[in-house]
Amino acid sequence: KDLPGQVSLSIGGLSPNNHLAPCAAFEVSQAPGAKAWGRTSVRVHCTQERGWTIFVPVHIKVAANYLIAARPLSQGQSITDADVGFQTGELSELPNGILTDPRQAVGRTAAMQIPAGRPLRSDMLRQVLAIQQGQNVKVISVGAGFQVANEGKALNNAAEGQVAQVRLNNGQIVSGIARRNGQVEIAF
Repeated sequence: KDLPGQVSLSIGGLSPNNHLAPCAAFEVSQAPGAKAWGRTSVRVHCTQERGWTIFVPVHIKVAANYLIAARPLSQGQSITDADVGFQTGELSELPNGILTDPRQAVGRTAAMQIPAGRPLRSDMLRQVLAIQQGQNVKVISVGAGFQVANEGKALNNAAEGQVAQVRLNNGQIVSGIARRNGQVEIAF
């Protein structure tokens, strides 16, 4: 995997009871959803005829820059470049969801008060809502060679690119993709 920063790997001990045949060709992979760093295990599979598979404990350390709040952030505050800074540390020692790229934070809003110097995690931030529940919205249906506009009321909150449900003025409920300026797009 592409991991940010300097990566080091410690391989845990294997059971002496493993009597594996020698292997000249093997594949190494992580299980889907496995942690990218910290204590985890990797799957080693011998691809030769009469191959074998074992899981090997590993400790993946990643020393990298991660985002911190450059100054105190208020709940609901929109995050700008000036609001984030960097600190270097061992990512496996930090909470899950730590952010490593300013693009993961800038443009979002603080979900809670965040003191200066606190490492930023994904659960501390929310996407800015493009559509709010109860808002009057314009529904644009787009297809090959046509575009139809309608109006209705949003039934849920949605950030840009998320699914928004709308009750049209005729009572019909439709789903589309939230866009800026109170618009919901339905593509055919």
